[in-house]
Amino acid sequence: MQISSKLTALVATAFLTTFCEMSEAGRRFTYVYEAKVAKKGEIELENWVTWKSGPNDQNGFDFRHEIEYGVTDRFQLALYVADWQVADNAASYQNTALEAIYQLTDPSKAFLGSALYGEVKLGDQQFKLETKGILQKNIGPLVLAYNATLEAEWEGANLQSLDENYGKLEQSAGASWKFSDNIKVGGEFQQKFYLKESWSVPTQNVVYAGPNIALEYGRYFATFTGMVQATGVSGQPDFQLRTIFGVEF
Repeated sequence: MQISSKLTALVATAFLTTFCEMSEAGRRFTYVYEAKVAKKGEIELENWVTWKSGPNDQNGFDFRHEIEYGVTDRFQLALYVADWQVADNAASYQNTALEAIYQLTDPSKAFLGSALYGEVKLGDQQFKLETKGILQKNIGPLVLAYNATLEAEWEGANLQSLDENYGKLEQSAGASWKFSDNIKVGGEFQQKFYLKESWSVPTQNVVYAGPNIALEYGRYFATFTGMVQATGVSGQPDFQLRTIFGVEF
């Protein structure tokens, strides 16, 4: 009887541990990156859909299909198989990208989680480099995250004539509260400084903010964020709705 009780307790503990690990699948945010990475050997498939809406019927959809892989318990690689766009009733390929994230400190163990992010994008008319610093603080059911990003982009008629260059500085932050193992609710903030040519003076300063919700069921997840522009900058979307859904293996 005593052995049976111990065996039952062991099985229950293993089940709860596995469930807790599975319940942390997916993303809490869609615009803000967390300092966590996939464990060694883990694979995650993600699909992104972003709807952007502006004045004068400026509506469009951006799509991304991503495969993430845990190289080590601290180092994660991801391939953006294809970024493409639908606008003015026409679909167009944008780029393919390679992303790398190295976790410096684990947010579930350290006082402050941190990670470094790098990304290279290549399309038929553009080349992009992006680097990001990621911070994350876990306080019980509350997760706070902050990103600082620098992006450089070259565009042209083709890859042999990338004569236009742009830069972008960005900071973003998010807060997410865990209501249950399957539901997390919070909000995100994003500020972008667009730089052109000399990169010395920002040509635009755009701020977005809005709520989000993350839903999980076992290995499957979906996260939604609605962002409203707070600065009234023309030429930039007034509203964005991003959805990321996927599965972990």
